[in-house]
Amino acid sequence: MSSATVRNIPLLDDDTIPFGEEEELGNNSPKKYAHPYVAFFHLFFRGLAILVYVFCNWFSESFVTSFVFVILLLSADFWTVKNITGRLLVGLRWWNYVDDDGKSHWVFEAKQSRINNNEARIFWLGLILCPAFWSLFFIFAFFGLKFKWLLLVMIALVLNAANLYGYIKCNYGAGTSLNSTATDFVKTQLLKNAVDIMTKPSSQPTTAKPTGIV
Repeated sequence: MSSATVRNIPLLDDDTIPFGEEEELGNNSPKKYAHPYVAFFHLFFRGLAILVYVFCNWFSESFVTSFVFVILLLSADFWTVKNITGRLLVGLRWWNYVDDDGKSHWVFEAKQSRINNNEARIFWLGLILCPAFWSLFFIFAFFGLKFKWLLLVMIALVLNAANLYGYIKCNYGAGTSLNSTATDFVKTQLLKNAVDIMTKPSSQPTTAKPTGIV
């Protein structure tokens, strides 16, 4: 089983650069981009994967070669976006861990700090536009009956959609406080109990009557 947790507090020190201790250059920074190289690589791997997919036939007619190159670029993009660009550009991170009982936990975290608006635009545009391109490629491959390429497009969609979902969960889930979560839970339970009371048949005690049959 798995559970999801949303946090807006500093993360566990489980990596080389503790989350929340990176250089904080926000909107008041004189620099237009606080992390220009990070913003570049946020778009580099995913953009190059799309270009290789579109123009691979210009350089090689081998499907296996094109497939391997695109998968490598998609894997590099997934790791970079999940572990580096999200935390540095927008202060978000999602991850998973397994506790001592073997239960899987999904954690979505947000850092409460100033964010560079230019980098945030680049981050979200890249995160949203690339899955849109792969969705178009899926339609073309499906109706063009190119099933070999359809498999590659589906892998790209899964990897891109995973990061998109994770960061949307971080961004919008982080604003939910524990009090509001508890209140929503209580409201849900009260509504459920009220529905159960209304739908259950009456439980009035009944007295068994003798049937006269021995």
